[in-house]
Amino acid sequence: MENLPYIPLWAGIPFVLMLGAIAVLPLATPKFWESNRNKLIVSLVLGIPTAIWMLSNGLTTELERTIVFDYLPFVVLLGSLFVITGGIHISGDIESTPRNNTILLAIGAVLASIMGTTGAAMLLIRLFLKINSERKRKTHSVLFFIAIIANAGGLLTPLGDPPLFVLYLRGVPFTWFLHLFPEWFVTNLLLLTIYYIIDSLQYKKENPEDIAFDRSNIQKIRINGSLNFVWLIGVVLSVALINPLTIPSLENSDKATLVRVVIMLTLAACSLIFTKKEVHQNNEFTWSPIIEVAYLFLGIFITMVPVLVYVESNAATIGINHPIQFYYFTGALSSFLDNTPTALTFYSLALGLVEHSPQLFAHLPMIANIPTNYLAAISTSAVFFGSMTYIANGPNFMVKSIAEEQKVPMPHFFAYMYKFSLIVLLPIFIIVQLLFIH
Repeated sequence: MENLPYIPLWAGIPFVLMLGAIAVLPLATPKFWESNRNKLIVSLVLGIPTAIWMLSNGLTTELERTIVFDYLPFVVLLGSLFVITGGIHISGDIESTPRNNTILLAIGAVLASIMGTTGAAMLLIRLFLKINSERKRKTHSVLFFIAIIANAGGLLTPLGDPPLFVLYLRGVPFTWFLHLFPEWFVTNLLLLTIYYIIDSLQYKKENPEDIAFDRSNIQKIRINGSLNFVWLIGVVLSVALINPLTIPSLENSDKATLVRVVIMLTLAACSLIFTKKEVHQNNEFTWSPIIEVAYLFLGIFITMVPVLVYVESNAATIGINHPIQFYYFTGALSSFLDNTPTALTFYSLALGLVEHSPQLFAHLPMIANIPTNYLAAISTSAVFFGSMTYIANGPNFMVKSIAEEQKVPMPHFFAYMYKFSLIVLLPIFIIVQLLFIH
C-alpha cells in the first residue's frame, strides 16, 4: 500500500459503526437483528457510502482487491466448510462421564483446526448435548465446548479460524501456523484439565437415578454422510497446496486464490448433490447462518479498508510496537468486536511499523513481511480471545442458541464473562502470554 492518498481518521467511522452494530444490536433490538435482511441493510447503508468515498479518493485498487481477493475467498471457504460439515451427521449416545466428555472435547479441539471452529462446533454440539441429556448439570460443559471447540482448537491451520485464513491470504504459509502448537497444546490442556475437575465435581452431584439411566441408555455412534469427508479433505488440500510455492504455473497469489475459490465451490456443490436429504434434516441444516456471515462481512470488509490504510500509514505514531502490546490489544478488541477484522487491523499496524523503520526489524525473522513474533501474538490472541464473549466469534452464539433450544440454561451476555471467561479463560491466556509472547 505505497503512495496512498491521505486518509483522515474520520474515514474509519463506518467501520466502527459496523462493528458497534454487531456488538450492540443483538442485545438492544434482538427481533430486528434476527432478520438477515436487516443485517444486509446495515452493511449496505454503511458500506456503499464508504465504497463511493474510496472510489473518489484513489482507493479503487484497494477496494477491488478487498472484495475479490479477501471477501470472496473468505466467504467461499466458510461456506464450503459449512455445507460439507452440514452433510455429516453423527448420532448415538455414550455414557456422559467426565472422562468421555473430556475425550470428546479433545477430539473437537483437533477437528477445529481441520474443518474450522464453526464446522467442528456444528458437527459435535448436538451429539455432545445428546450424550449429556440425562444429566441435569451441563451448562458448564457447553461453556467449555465454546472455549475449546468453537475457539481455542482452531489455532493450527488457516482452516481453523477466519482470522488465520485472512492472514494466510496476506502471505502467511499454510504450515506456519503449526509453529503455534505449543500455545495450542498448553491452552487446550489447561482447559481440558480444568473442565475434567469441574465436571467430576458436578457429576457427583447428579441424581443417582439419572446416572443409572444414562449407563443403561447406550446407543452405538453412527456417522451418516461420510462421503463428505472426501470433499472436506479436498478443501483442506486446496487451501494448503494451491499457491505459487507448490504450483509455480499459477504465477501469483491472486490467480491461485481464484482457482482455489472455484475448486471449493465445486466441492461444496458435490456435497449438496451427493448428500441425502435426511442427513441435512437430521442436522437441522439451514442456509441462514452462512447468509448472515456473508451479509455482515460484506459491510465489514468494505468499511475496514480505510482503517487498514490509515493504520499502516500511521503505524509509527499509534504507540503499539511490542509483541505483548499486540497480544493484549488484539485480544481486547477480539473479545468485543470481531476477531477477523481485528487481526487484519493489527497485521496492517505491524506492516506499517516495518515499512516506517525497517532497520529496527532487520535482525528478526519475517513472515508475510512482518516479524514472526508479532504474527504469533496477533494470531494466537485473535483466536483465543474470540471466546471471551458470545459475540466475539460466530460459533459462540450458534452453540448457545442450540443449547438453549434443548433447554440447557445458559448465562446471559455479562454473566458469561464474570462467571466464566474472566475467571477461567483470561488467566489461561495470561499464562500463554507469559510463556510464549515476549
